[in-house]
Amino acid sequence: MKYMLLMQFSGQSDVPPIHTWPAEDVTAHIQFMRETDRKLVEDGLFVDAQGLTGPDQARIVRSGDGGPVITDGPFPETKEFLIGWWIIECESPERATEVAAYISAAPGPGGKPLNMPIEVRQVMEAPPEEL
Repeated sequence: MKYMLLMQFSGQSDVPPIHTWPAEDVTAHIQFMRETDRKLVEDGLFVDAQGLTGPDQARIVRSGDGGPVITDGPFPETKEFLIGWWIIECESPERATEVAAYISAAPGPGGKPLNMPIEVRQVMEAPPEEL
């Protein structure tokens, strides 16, 4: 089974934005993420992982009568935003939860674990083809 582990950030958390951290803390955090990816590859769980730019660079696109309607972000009502994800393949939701808990403890300012929320969602499989 495949699972998507969604790393989210909330402007209402007590964690300051990463661009305000001391350089050594940013380096430690990025090293943790790289090591996590390496470990997932070694354990045969890694499928994909990506980080995202901030919501200030997001665009919302909807179809419209005269073509696409594009709205810039961020939006003041946004309480949380997605900052990255992993897709892993493992045998159970419990294993996916273990991996998410490990990622949640990524180091933040001063090396303190962030304990950030990681949403775990099973990736839907395509329905079987009819014969």
